[in-house]
Amino acid sequence: MGMIARVRRRVRANSLTIDKEKTAQSVCLLSAVLLLPYCPRGPLPLLPSPAPVLYSALVLPVVLSANYRYPVPTLKTLAEAVKEGGAKRAWHPLNRFLRRLYAPVDRAENLFLKMRNLSVMANQIIFLILADKVLLPQQRLTCLYTLMFYNVIAYCVSYIKELIQKEDWSPYVTLTERSKIKHLAMSATKIVLEWTKAVTFVVTLTFMLLVFGLEQGLDHYKPSLIYTVITWIYYSATEKVFVEMFPTILGFLQLEALENIENLYAPVILRCFTIAMSAIFSILLLLSASWRFLMVATYLNVYLRWKELTENSGAVLRREREVLNRYRKATLEEIERFDDVCAVCLCGMTKARVTPCHHLFHADCLRQCLKTSDKCPMCKRELKFD
Repeated sequence: MGMIARVRRRVRANSLTIDKEKTAQSVCLLSAVLLLPYCPRGPLPLLPSPAPVLYSALVLPVVLSANYRYPVPTLKTLAEAVKEGGAKRAWHPLNRFLRRLYAPVDRAENLFLKMRNLSVMANQIIFLILADKVLLPQQRLTCLYTLMFYNVIAYCVSYIKELIQKEDWSPYVTLTERSKIKHLAMSATKIVLEWTKAVTFVVTLTFMLLVFGLEQGLDHYKPSLIYTVITWIYYSATEKVFVEMFPTILGFLQLEALENIENLYAPVILRCFTIAMSAIFSILLLLSASWRFLMVATYLNVYLRWKELTENSGAVLRREREVLNRYRKATLEEIERFDDVCAVCLCGMTKARVTPCHHLFHADCLRQCLKTSDKCPMCKRELKFD
């Protein structure tokens, strides 16, 4: 009898077996079909008031109970992973899919950021429009006039900088560096180019003096002092000729916190400043400006600039800081005992880094030496950390 009972139970179990995976998929598909009327363009919102309530009362309990009884395996696995703290492992396929989907957009963004002149000009125009809407809401086209004047100033500054840094003032071009034979065609081209630059500089400078001195054509251009200061600072933080001067300014300030690596901190500081300014102006316009314009401004001036910061200058600074942070900072007593001189550059030290072999160097000097060798610049001992 016992054997017969066991056989009957086994036959009954085999006859009532259900493929739960297929059932869950069917339940999920039927649930999506039953929930279609809730779409904005579906028939349910257009029906009279009792119909949506009755439909919800009949359909929603069935959909919820069926999905609870026969859950989709992927969702069930995800829920269990979240409960067990393994959400990272469960999200891996989804993350890989999203990265593959985002790859074409990422390539387009990187190509746009590589076109420096175009991307910087777009950032400048968008920020000037934001400044117009916040600081000068009653005026029009102020941003275009402002950008034109700032570009003229930048051209004049770049030309003066070129004259200061110029070493060869000879109007002639020789065949070789040590030859005295003049190349007539190249010499004529050089003379024409130099005279063109000089004439263009004089014309632009005269134009600026006439516009601002005689106030010609400025009837509708009346920027406030705050507008001029803010927009000029932003323009200076993005224009190449002024950005190249910023590390020199930081070096002149001699901030000890920067540890003589101002050339790495400068682009990060400028990027953070421009991102913060664009974000602040976008927030101020949340209730008054068009949401499409705010999305474009946030995407170009905040998101893309933050992406560029994290992938380029910010990543370089972070790597260099990780290398330097392996070496502790020297105390004032140690620097005085070391006679205040860096063995690499032979200059005085106010802040220094200490190697495992107890030698002191400027942070930037040590960083430059570590790029070529992992040995101490003074005793040539390998820099190991216990």
